Amino acid sequence: MVIQNKDSVAEVPLALVSNLYLDELTAGLRARPIPWEGYQRATLITQTELNYIKAVEKKTGEDLSRVVDNEGPVYADLFVSLLQKLVRVDTIQSILILIDDLLLDHEDRATYFLDLTKKDPSLPYAPLLKCLRSEDDFVPLKASKILTTILCASPKPSTEAAEELFRWTTAQLQSNNPAVVDLAVQVLESVFRQRAVRPIYWNSPHAMDALVKILKTEAPTPQMQYQVIYCFWILTFDTEIAQELNRRYDVIPQLVEIAKSAIKEKVIRVIISTLRNLVERAPEANLAAMAAVKLLTFTENLSTRKWSDGEILEDVNYLKAELEENFQTLTTFEVYQAELLSGRLIWSPPHQSDLFWTKNWRELKKENYALLRILARLLSTAGDPVVLSVAANDIGQYVKRDPSSKKFLQELGVKQRIMELMAHPDQDVRYNSVNASWSLIGGSGRV
Repeated sequence: MVIQNKDSVAEVPLALVSNLYLDELTAGLRARPIPWEGYQRATLITQTELNYIKAVEKKTGEDLSRVVDNEGPVYADLFVSLLQKLVRVDTIQSILILIDDLLLDHEDRATYFLDLTKKDPSLPYAPLLKCLRSEDDFVPLKASKILTTILCASPKPSTEAAEELFRWTTAQLQSNNPAVVDLAVQVLESVFRQRAVRPIYWNSPHAMDALVKILKTEAPTPQMQYQVIYCFWILTFDTEIAQELNRRYDVIPQLVEIAKSAIKEKVIRVIISTLRNLVERAPEANLAAMAAVKLLTFTENLSTRKWSDGEILEDVNYLKAELEENFQTLTTFEVYQAELLSGRLIWSPPHQSDLFWTKNWRELKKENYALLRILARLLSTAGDPVVLSVAANDIGQYVKRDPSSKKFLQELGVKQRIMELMAHPDQDVRYNSVNASWSLIGGSGRV
């Protein structure tokens, strides 16, 4: 898939769902007979409807096109009507297969379904959304694929349909079946090309959490990394999302970490494109975090590599130039704060600079000691000895300048934690914890 950094992503090819697991389920169900004649005898469908069904049943590709090209609207109306009035699961499965066959490689036929809203505002979405709520394994998956095609083709995507589809994808992203997770991510990749739905997803409860979690805790394959980050890339064309994405989810350190270890070029490509969006659309919100993870150094390294895709170097050089220009305007405290918020503390210069602490210690008191609370949390939860060492150092540096905070830190459990870390296996953790303890108990020296 070609990625282009433009304000609109309309030029991006339609990333419709292609999922082997769903294809295999479809193949297993396709040959099963459905008692259409019985439905006609029971007056559930008319003879005319039966004739139309028989004309397309078991037909695909060019054979199907010869039948439906002249009567597409009739078939769209028929299939949606059947979804509304028939209830047997095997029948619903077959109807969904017929609809998907009609749309396969002919996304333009989605307009046949969209035109149904002229006679009923609830159509075409309501029957398909009902399918999302089915307890059957196949029906919701197939319905999600169809809904994706229709939403992507709509000049004005339905907010209600997008909201329910996103509630469904959020649940599927937490599935134990990797094939289902893959399908849900593909749905998002496709639907996000519609600008109007991006804020809907962003504001859907737990939606972004589920997507981010795939990268942070699920050890995804390179292909899944690419697909999830592709979603980030499209979402960050929205300025509000670009402003908030890293603040809420701390994705910049994760993206850089993935890029550094990535083998597949396309993974690096989509990461660089996402970072470029963050710089272009929300520099003030993202530059400090990029400085904290030494992104400029990484782009300098990337600019010396040979790439099969020339656009990667173009984006790398753009990003490098922007970082060089804008990093000069960042204050030392902004970089420190970004590092602290990321939770990835390293021995960067501010931590041991008396000048830095004398000038900036009051910043840690703001917003009810928000940054000091983060240091306390890192002391309790971090496993990395470097993070523990730096956090202990910073606690000591802060208390030396604000002795009145000792009681507050004791209430947070910091004093007790520092005492525990004095017995830590790592020598640097022990050293910095002992120094911090001197500040906490009233001493003034350093070991």
